[in-house]
Amino acid sequence: MTTSPSSSAQEARRALGARLRDVRKDAGLSARQLAAVTGQHFTRVSKIENGIQSPTDQDIRDWCHACAAEDQIADLTAALRVVDSAYLEFRRESRAGLKRVLGAHTQQRYQQTKVFRIYEHNVIPGLFQTAEYSGAMLSFWIRFLGAPNDIGDAVAIRMERQRILHRGGKRFVVVLEEQALRTWFGDATVQVGQLGRLLELMSAPNISIGIIPLMIKRAAVASAGFWIFDDDLVALETPTASIQVTQPAECEMYARMFEVLKQSAVYGRDARALVLKVLAELDA
Repeated sequence: MTTSPSSSAQEARRALGARLRDVRKDAGLSARQLAAVTGQHFTRVSKIENGIQSPTDQDIRDWCHACAAEDQIADLTAALRVVDSAYLEFRRESRAGLKRVLGAHTQQRYQQTKVFRIYEHNVIPGLFQTAEYSGAMLSFWIRFLGAPNDIGDAVAIRMERQRILHRGGKRFVVVLEEQALRTWFGDATVQVGQLGRLLELMSAPNISIGIIPLMIKRAAVASAGFWIFDDDLVALETPTASIQVTQPAECEMYARMFEVLKQSAVYGRDARALVLKVLAELDA
């Protein structure tokens, strides 16, 4: 899904890691010494301190006991709750239906953004989807999340949002993996309609669509799809959470990755040829 992202867990996790590092250093312990006292590998201590991995409640208690900082347990545990709540759980949100997940709380971000940079590896972006393709895809998420079946409203919201494609002053720079052309939602007829829609959008002056062919030598592979809104927000998703990245240095890394991925993509006539090739295979 390419829906509204939640607030970033990464910044909160890094901030918590930095506080735990300060607790350790104030106690005069090295990372290896702390690891030995708490019975864990020192690399895990490093991952926690650098915000790569979240600690558990027990980790925080053991950490503070080892550093004679029991008075900080409550405060650090509260900080851990901030990390946990920084993930928007689709299952919880979707109890009110996918209309809530896709809803108006994202509209302001779309209105404000001037340049959208979008990378998707196995799905056509929501802004470019046909109603039939969107309905087939969202139907899976309704079943998967156990959400109320409000598929009609959810698709209507997605279709309404596509009006932004024709609004002046906005650019859409998109990189798709060829696999996104080949991933079916619905039947062959739905896929044909979706690829036809993609061909139409390739002609729009404010939309650039590059496609990375299968089986080519390339510089990098991204592990997940992501959207960059101007230069100050990145949205990406896991099967259970939608994550927002706002830290400038981290946003810059996603922008760099996007540029690397663009180098492997083909554009214009070559990109259209890839879409037409898949359409021909569908027809056959």
